[in-house]
Amino acid sequence: MSLDLIHKLVMQAQSAIIQSNSINTLESIRIKFLGKNGYLNQQIKTLNNCSSDMRPKLGAAINQAKKDIYTLFIEQQNILKSKNIKKTLITDALDVTLPGRLSDIGTHHPITNTIKRMKLFFTTLGFSITHGPEIDDNYFNFDALNIPTYHPSRDEHDTFWFDETRLLRTHTSGIQIRAMANKNPPMRIISFGRVYRKDYDQNHTPMFHQMEGFMIDDNINLCHLKKILYDFLYNFFEKKISLRFRPSYFPFTEPSAEIDVIEQKTGNWLELLGCGMIHPKILRQANINTKKFSGFAFGIGIERLTMLLYNINDIRIFFKNDLQFLNQFQ
Repeated sequence: MSLDLIHKLVMQAQSAIIQSNSINTLESIRIKFLGKNGYLNQQIKTLNNCSSDMRPKLGAAINQAKKDIYTLFIEQQNILKSKNIKKTLITDALDVTLPGRLSDIGTHHPITNTIKRMKLFFTTLGFSITHGPEIDDNYFNFDALNIPTYHPSRDEHDTFWFDETRLLRTHTSGIQIRAMANKNPPMRIISFGRVYRKDYDQNHTPMFHQMEGFMIDDNINLCHLKKILYDFLYNFFEKKISLRFRPSYFPFTEPSAEIDVIEQKTGNWLELLGCGMIHPKILRQANINTKKFSGFAFGIGIERLTMLLYNINDIRIFFKNDLQFLNQFQ
């Protein structure tokens, strides 16, 4: 080994480093010259064969050669990394002038939209929202509502029964009974929920949504009922539609009434909701003083209200998961 050989190795390394054009190639050059078994470490192993006078000079020369090669290696490595970054920025550049890609955004179901609008109106009037079970019993679904045992709604062909006492609720009126038993007048309460009846055609489904509302206070009468419901319907349809308030019959209200609306396509009157003054018997069952308090109740089919709002002629489409239909309500 000689100083000339060390100088020659440094020149070879510097030339190879400068000519390298990739990080991987540069790394292989570093290992070749500076690695554990590289050229310069091999020269260190031969120092014992040198004279004692030359050994310090050669050792110092090898160490300096390592420093020079490593310094150049780091410089070239930084240059190549910078080039790679610039290349990546060019090839992966984002053209901000291109139009963005629209994402598919989910929407509220039309039934959900209707419920939100109904909640907004009635909560503004001071009504609170309460809930009840979908699996109910004879008492809350029928007996407490003054529905006699011979009433057709109790038959198996109209109601989904689990056994002799338990059933899927046929209306949300049972929530009214629970609320009256747990609260004291004055009361303003609304509820929303799924109800179940054995019926399936263009205007009926086995499961549908219903809203129940009632108010109990001093001197409540039909005028209050009619005023609130008319105001709600005018607000909901955002115009003064033609309505008809006519007498009807429900076991749990006395007197009872229904509100009809003119259907735009046919010009015929269409039943929209049922209502009336809460039957005194029901109030007494809840230990409410009928000499001091009176109240009204109403029930609204949410699907029917939605069909009228959006001019939909088949209730079954609400439950078909048809994206072409649902995307119309974005």
